[in-house]
Amino acid sequence: MSVFDHKEFDNHEEVVFCYDQASGLKAIIAVHDTTMGPSLGGTRMWDYASSAEALTDVLRLSRGMTYKSALAGLPLGGGKAVIIGNAKTDKSPELFKAYGRFVDSLGGKYITAEDVNIRTGDIEIVGTQTRYVAGTESKAGDPSPHTALGSYLGVKAAAKHKFGSDDVKGLRIAIQGLGAVGYEFARLLANDGAILTVCDVNQEVVDKAVKQLGATAVGIDEIYDVEMDVYAPCALGATINNDTLKRIKALVIAGSANNQLATNAHDKIVKEMGILYAPDYVINAGGVIHISSEAANFSSEETAGRVRGIYNTLDLIFSRATEEDRPTGEIADELAREILAAKARGN
Repeated sequence: MSVFDHKEFDNHEEVVFCYDQASGLKAIIAVHDTTMGPSLGGTRMWDYASSAEALTDVLRLSRGMTYKSALAGLPLGGGKAVIIGNAKTDKSPELFKAYGRFVDSLGGKYITAEDVNIRTGDIEIVGTQTRYVAGTESKAGDPSPHTALGSYLGVKAAAKHKFGSDDVKGLRIAIQGLGAVGYEFARLLANDGAILTVCDVNQEVVDKAVKQLGATAVGIDEIYDVEMDVYAPCALGATINNDTLKRIKALVIAGSANNQLATNAHDKIVKEMGILYAPDYVINAGGVIHISSEAANFSSEETAGRVRGIYNTLDLIFSRATEEDRPTGEIADELAREILAAKARGN
């Protein structure tokens, strides 16, 4: 099947398949849209079951980055990259240097940063081969705290619309995933009095959340069945699907993961179920806003203000979705396309 015929192909400007025999690098870089500026998006490393699965992921993620940057008001387009491999066993300086050369070959059309299983130290190595990197330790640094903050503010905005107040005290929030973003997100909610149920593949961080945040721990699969007001996916995507929606009792879905919906159709399905969904690329935009402070030379004050603006953006999306009786994801996509079209017209 041609990439052009792929169900997730969305007029992507460029899709690059990267292979380096010496280091074992297998990667895909997808540049979705550069209307607003050079594409910016993290690189994730994952042991995909197939290259087809990796292609689906990178096409969806890069499109989300375009809309994410547009709605965040950033002078950046959308791109993403995936490295196929086991992050525990396949990482090497040679692999990241080879990847850096591929990034550099795009001449600045794509700026990379860290994402799932990629750390600032890995990006530093990529940066020895190209200047088109962001979020490095010596500059902007780890974007996780801002991603967590934006997601926390997104929960508050959703609570305002669904429960009548943005005070999360007493809300039962089920958090799936306690990585760098998920744990900080959980900490912010716990500090505000939310009642947390958590799960993660890393038992050590689960135990930490129980001890430090007063959370209740459940198994990875059990998280869908707990009593909750808010379901917060903070790990990998597609956890909102036909099977889990039969079990999730939440009235709000708001978390930091990318590609939370298994398909675009689930945007309408969750609406019909009476669930308020915070579109993932809007609520988790704090990370790209943080990284853009390096790529677009924002001050720390401007960066923080843009992260706080996630609350207002979601407030607008929720209000418009209610007024027009339409799914929130559909509204978010429409708003992003309006911004891109205006830019293309020179407005």
